[in-house]
Amino acid sequence: MSEPTQAQRLYAFIKGTGPKTIVLLHGFGGFHGVWSEIQPGLVQGAGVLAYDLPGHHRSLSYPNAGPAGVAVKAILADLQARGITRAHFVGHSMGGAIASLIGLRAPEVAESLTLLAPGGFGPEINADLLRRYGAATNADELRSCLNEMSAPGFAMPTKCVVGLAASRGARGQREKLVEIAAAITKGERQGEIPRDMLATLTMPVTVVWGTEDTVLPFSQTQDLPLNFKLEVLAGRGHMLMEEARETVLRIIRRTTR
Repeated sequence: MSEPTQAQRLYAFIKGTGPKTIVLLHGFGGFHGVWSEIQPGLVQGAGVLAYDLPGHHRSLSYPNAGPAGVAVKAILADLQARGITRAHFVGHSMGGAIASLIGLRAPEVAESLTLLAPGGFGPEINADLLRRYGAATNADELRSCLNEMSAPGFAMPTKCVVGLAASRGARGQREKLVEIAAAITKGERQGEIPRDMLATLTMPVTVVWGTEDTVLPFSQTQDLPLNFKLEVLAGRGHMLMEEARETVLRIIRRTTR
């Protein structure tokens, strides 16, 4: 079998070494840098991989990028190529849906799941906001969308906005994100992972959700499987890594312990 070309490889920013592996999966329209304030706090005794998901930033040219299933296969294949057989998965929004699917499709690989406002837990989604976010190219447009995704009164730090704007500079990035957003929000609804499927997950699962989430409503936390641990972040919106960084870091540490 031939080696994958550069375009067929996923990019991962790696920090730390140790017997434990933690995998960080960003949400739609993000990139590995959204974990820049979280990743360093997880490296004690662990190698921490922050991926660019297929179709995003340095993984922009990954073949057939877009569907969650493609991302699941790509991540599992990349981990296997690195000789990693077990890992803790942390996913935000779309990354949370991908982490959930990894747990379902390869439970022998997933030691735990930490799901931050995960996609796929209900049909409701703020389709208009997601599409505007995917199409945004400059810092002003991105800041407006990010602030709208956050809880009322929260202003997205300029550092986060500038980093995200820079990640969208590659030719074809905007078009790819517009394409992915259209697929995610087809019919103004998102695809769902059935609750009875989620209930089959046997590894530790922690779900973290802000009560003021304007992208994926907090009501999607209803009727979670009994073995899931729910962490409610009162007054927080969708952008949990920025809005509640220390709390999120503490939850990830506890789940991956």
